[in-house]
Amino acid sequence: MKTIRAFIAVEIPDDVKRIATDVGRQLAASTPDGAIRWVKPNAMHLTLRFLGNTDEQLLPDISRVLDVVVALPVFSLRLDQLGAFPNTKRPRALWLGLLGDRPDDVAALATLKAAIDRGLEPLDWPVETKPFQPHLTLGRVREGRSPGDVPWQLAVPETVFPVTAIHAIESDLLPVDHATRSATQPNWRLRVNRQPGPGDTCGDRCATPGTGRQSLAQGNLLRRDHSSRARY
Repeated sequence: MKTIRAFIAVEIPDDVKRIATDVGRQLAASTPDGAIRWVKPNAMHLTLRFLGNTDEQLLPDISRVLDVVVALPVFSLRLDQLGAFPNTKRPRALWLGLLGDRPDDVAALATLKAAIDRGLEPLDWPVETKPFQPHLTLGRVREGRSPGDVPWQLAVPETVFPVTAIHAIESDLLPVDHATRSATQPNWRLRVNRQPGPGDTCGDRCATPGTGRQSLAQGNLLRRDHSSRARY
């Protein structure tokens, strides 16, 4: 049985990655040198479901699950405050939270996550029971190091962006300090069912039309992600 290491995620626009990276730089200036391994911008994404080692024979089935999920609408997210896993008292991973921009966006994100979990359950991925914390990982504390006094209340620029697609990504296991990442290839585009309303801060981007999808069962199976072993 041949397996690949995979996950399902939302890719983040480059301008949002630049803002998140700048937040990381500000944190780096307040934390001990070398204590945190900072995530490169091209490795930032919102993980919806970590699949782990996946039998390649299941890829067509995963494809069919995502075919159903993309009937859900486009929605918007915004950057929120800083946080950490497992918590800010004992941080091992520092992250930037994500929230729905409006009440219907909050519901849309929850619906998307639940639809993916339900669809994968018959394929022997149990529905996740722990609370879903949408986030972008900024950095991971190195083994045996302390991050010091992290400025958790650091101001984060108000930033809103649309979620128009989800991606199935293959993750290569490389040494964490030499992690690289390939270019993004969108797989499944969500359905556009609304136009931006008055005061909608992401403007026309909230209604970017889909341009089709690439199926896991056809040709270019997964976008390859050369990344570290960490799953968050």
